[in-house]
Amino acid sequence: MTKKLDLKKCIRNIPDFPKAGILFRDITTLLKNKNAFKYAVEELAKKFKNKKIDKVVAVEARGFILGAAIAYKIGAGFIPIRKKGKLPWKTNSASYKLEYGIDILELHQDAIEPNDKVLIIDDLLATGGTIKAVTDLVKELQGKISGIAFLIELTDLKGRDKIKDYPVCSLIKY
Repeated sequence: MTKKLDLKKCIRNIPDFPKAGILFRDITTLLKNKNAFKYAVEELAKKFKNKKIDKVVAVEARGFILGAAIAYKIGAGFIPIRKKGKLPWKTNSASYKLEYGIDILELHQDAIEPNDKVLIIDDLLATGGTIKAVTDLVKELQGKISGIAFLIELTDLKGRDKIKDYPVCSLIKY
């Protein structure tokens, strides 16, 4: 059993990044701390280890770090969700709004089989636009979303409202 850690103490706060008024929650300080990284992966993985997850889907780039580790830990395949034009084969895409425009995420068309049990992982839940696009992509391929997990959730931004039909967990809440 791993000793309980206060993961908030492992997050670096960077004011006015990437623009004025934003407080960026930098997880690189948590990732470089072997005990904190191991604890975060174990805590997220244990919530899903008995759910018979087939695929873990994660969003680039920081989501890949957690998603791949959790997929390994629970014995599931790993599926990357990338920005438009980064995947080499046939893809499905979904767009989502940003504060300053629209972005597009893509998933290989053969990444998920119908009825695969899917766990979605990302580093941070803010407004929920990104993760809603991911749920749309998984549903389009007929995957069954068993859960969505985040390292950090910014509760004031109410991103959870966009994914309220799914079990959601986060380790750190601000």
